[in-house]
Amino acid sequence: MNWLIKRSAILVATIFTAITINFFLVRMMPGNPIDILINEYMSLGMSYEEAAAAVAAIVPFIPTKPLHEQYIDYLIGIFTGNLGKSISLAQPVTLILMYAIPWTVFIVSISLITSFSIGIVAGMYMAYKRGSLLDKALSIFASITSGFPSYAIGVLLAIFLGVKLKLFPVLGAYDYWVKPGFNLEFIGSVLYHAALPVMTYVVTTVGGWMLAMKSSTTSVLGEYYVKTAEARGLPDRRIILTYVGRNAILPLFTRLTISLGYMFGGVVFIETIFSYPGIGRYLSVSISRRDYILMSGCFLVTTIAVILANFLADILYSKLDPRIKLGEE
Repeated sequence: MNWLIKRSAILVATIFTAITINFFLVRMMPGNPIDILINEYMSLGMSYEEAAAAVAAIVPFIPTKPLHEQYIDYLIGIFTGNLGKSISLAQPVTLILMYAIPWTVFIVSISLITSFSIGIVAGMYMAYKRGSLLDKALSIFASITSGFPSYAIGVLLAIFLGVKLKLFPVLGAYDYWVKPGFNLEFIGSVLYHAALPVMTYVVTTVGGWMLAMKSSTTSVLGEYYVKTAEARGLPDRRIILTYVGRNAILPLFTRLTISLGYMFGGVVFIETIFSYPGIGRYLSVSISRRDYILMSGCFLVTTIAVILANFLADILYSKLDPRIKLGEE
């Protein structure tokens, strides 16, 4: 119990520190959101006066209070659910996040479960077939895809599978003519549009799971209890599932939990490439337009998700591994 209280206190302090850093950091960035919007309108052929008038008509109120007073208002807004109004989109940040979070959770949860499952199975196979031709081929594939930028994979898939072969759509979350709702047409359209973002995420993450599982399985295969089980003549299936797989997968569960937290900010390039309306895309828009109010909201969600994921990973690992107790440091 003392361990849990201590960890909870550290969790609260970490979140508060991260919120403070995010608030001041985004407001110290160079660039003015108003000037950026004016330049966008001028690029459409407007004069400076016309662009300035148009921006003044659509841009919501920009805080002019001293920075420390804005900070206090921001903290109050977090607890009341009012994160301000986006400068570039002229919408409440809370509503934007409520719309974006489900889309990000949808594609990343599917992608993460898929890549994790494939990586676990392939990694165990590689460990059992160490040194074989297939093991070497899969190791090379895993190493290359793990180090390849996600945006590069996304662009390649969009060009070849989307533009050239026209197998999948490359923009949006669903067809504009489909009526959103719990119906087969909408669900089918959503899954169809999610295909390329999910493929991109799986290709760029599955290699890491494969290599991690191979390393963990190889380590477990050398343990005395595995050799004892083999000497007793236990069935291979039981040894693989009960003695090897169960222990080899333990470290990866904590990594999976942490990955769930990083999913909110880890798909910025993927969602931007495919114009997918998730947290990553809105974060990219806010950075490009210096929309510090929307930027703060996106960073807030990402930061809290990562911190909570690390906290849950500590608890989960102590539950999965009986050798570790919550009270031990």
